[in-house]
Amino acid sequence: MNARTDTEQVELANTALYDAMERGDLASLSALWLDSEDGEGAKNGGTDGVSCVHPGWPVLRGRSEVLRSYALIMAHTEYIQFFLTDVAVSVHADTALVTCTENILSGGPAEEGGALGPLVGQLVVATNVFRRTPEGWRIWSHHGSPVLAEPEEDPDAGPSV
Repeated sequence: MNARTDTEQVELANTALYDAMERGDLASLSALWLDSEDGEGAKNGGTDGVSCVHPGWPVLRGRSEVLRSYALIMAHTEYIQFFLTDVAVSVHADTALVTCTENILSGGPAEEGGALGPLVGQLVVATNVFRRTPEGWRIWSHHGSPVLAEPEEDPDAGPSV
């Protein structure tokens, strides 16, 4: 068996996070989140250091609050698919940073005939921070922000102010 590099392992963990969301598999998603920070909780206002920001939501702190948010999202989403682009992975010791664009296709609530509601597309830029554990790389923090600006024609032009 071929040992994977840290970067490859982080990429696999990142992909597994989105795969679990697509399947609506809360158990698999929960297993991917960092379990504890071994004493860091007292320094972080009683939380375990885990945090999450879904687009348009306030900061969620603590593993249980973060997992509850995913359970709510999964319970109210009929269909979701992620196409990840612009994925960049940076590993430093036991911490890894992944930035990517989530090209999301989701379906609204079922209509009267039982058919899936209208499909909606959305762009979200995400930052996922992972920590190395004895069980492998686990997500420590997720931050998603909606892309509201149209892409510029000239990539060297920078953001308009």
